[in-house]
Amino acid sequence: MACFAVSAAEALVVKGIEKHQEKIEKAQIESGSLDNVEVSKVPLSIKLKWLTWMLWGGSILLAFEHVWHGEIVPFFPFLTAMSNPADAAAMFREMATVGVTMAVIITAVWFVMCKVSDAIMAKDSETAVQES
Repeated sequence: MACFAVSAAEALVVKGIEKHQEKIEKAQIESGSLDNVEVSKVPLSIKLKWLTWMLWGGSILLAFEHVWHGEIVPFFPFLTAMSNPADAAAMFREMATVGVTMAVIITAVWFVMCKVSDAIMAKDSETAVQES
């Protein structure tokens, strides 16, 4: 019913954190305070951008699915479950179970992606050091 709202809300929060991290990284680059370990890794702001895109993608796909099944309508209250208090309780239950689970799974997949990218970057930097 509205489980897509959970990942959309997480995406908004992550986007704010991403913008803050970009400012920090820009200041580090300008001051020259980055060390070789940080240079050989994918920046956190880029990783957060990956998470944002994954969350928005999941949210948009689920919202489309809900439109397809008639659970989201183009008139107030937009969510058909909001017109009846009993349906609203079921909607909040779905958000708390399905929506949170989906957001956690997306975040877990992102975490694994980040670890794999760090391992690949570390291996590439070791190879480059050995070749020179």
